Amino acid sequence: MKEKLWNSEYLKVWSSNFLMNFAFWLLTPLLPLYLTDTYGANKEIIGLVLSGYAAAALFIRPFSGYLVDSLPRKLLLLICYGLTAIFFGLYMAAGSLALFAICRTLHGAPFGATGVSLTTVAIDVLPSSRRAEGIGYFGLSNNIATAISPSIALLIFSQCHSYNVLFVLALICALAGLTVNATLKLKSREVIQDKKALSLDRFLLLKAWALFIVMFSCAFAYSILSTYVAIYGRDRLGITTGTGVFFALFAIGLIVARLVGGHSLAKGLMVHNASMGMLISICGFTLFAGVHQEWAYYVAPFVIGLGNGHLWPAFQNMFLNLAPNSQRGTANSTLLTSWDLGMGIGMLVGGSIAEHFGYSTAFWSGVAFWFLGIIFFFSFAKKHYLKYKLV
Repeated sequence: MKEKLWNSEYLKVWSSNFLMNFAFWLLTPLLPLYLTDTYGANKEIIGLVLSGYAAAALFIRPFSGYLVDSLPRKLLLLICYGLTAIFFGLYMAAGSLALFAICRTLHGAPFGATGVSLTTVAIDVLPSSRRAEGIGYFGLSNNIATAISPSIALLIFSQCHSYNVLFVLALICALAGLTVNATLKLKSREVIQDKKALSLDRFLLLKAWALFIVMFSCAFAYSILSTYVAIYGRDRLGITTGTGVFFALFAIGLIVARLVGGHSLAKGLMVHNASMGMLISICGFTLFAGVHQEWAYYVAPFVIGLGNGHLWPAFQNMFLNLAPNSQRGTANSTLLTSWDLGMGIGMLVGGSIAEHFGYSTAFWSGVAFWFLGIIFFFSFAKKHYLKYKLV
């Protein structure tokens, strides 16, 4: 008989991850509009302000991976999750664009550490025989939050026209997740003592550098699309209420892919799922960049979601397969660092391109970069992974 996948501790971690991402995605789609409406920020300034969050998350990820592997995980999780919740409240206290930029940037550090902590704790509480499958389903907590929270945010905003209401709701959700985490019961484990003081691999999984480049490329493309989709829809296509539907369709694609791909992951077909996901997602990005019509605006995110839903859990398992059990946190933080780096640079570069050359050029630059990443995977990264994987 199979070991139980949905045990009580796994459900707690799953729920707290959902609540954190629900809070995050309540705000993310509307922040570009918030910065424009409240502070009169242009597209380049929006990219600069929002990229600060990714920069802070990027900076903290490698250190958080080592801390998760070295310190009591529950205590670290509670501290990071608590700080993440506080910053949702601090957005309301920002009275200027500069203060908001500071809050947004600082928020990235605890949020980045929380993501590493939650993912690693989820792996800890999963039965080893169902770990690959469980990692895939754990991502559903992100996907479901992504599917419903933007639509809820837009619905609430359309009724009250107050950004502060959304900030308060995000704070409440984060505090609820913190409460759930406080009830976690984790097994004790040994502390890492075999790493050299200045060893780089205590912070980054060096064997995963090729996979790192591929995920960076995907994040670069996605960051440009996700950051400017609301303004693009309003200014270019006249879509004023479609952002929530866009992200909902993207998340539905993610969910469908996670459910369909779970059996393949359980069989160890990581490379197959990753390959299929990349090919599907590039089709979606190309459709969005190449067809400036309303139907493409809604079909593309579903296709991209299908692709990302296949490739993300596959890549996460591949990162973990390159690391010993004592470096689970480091493997997770390396994966998330690649994503943060791509998101941050994509926001900066995409904002500058959109400001000077238009949205179409910005979206096509993302497609081109992701296409290069896919070529790199099939020509080198796949072989590198198969050569160095431990399981």
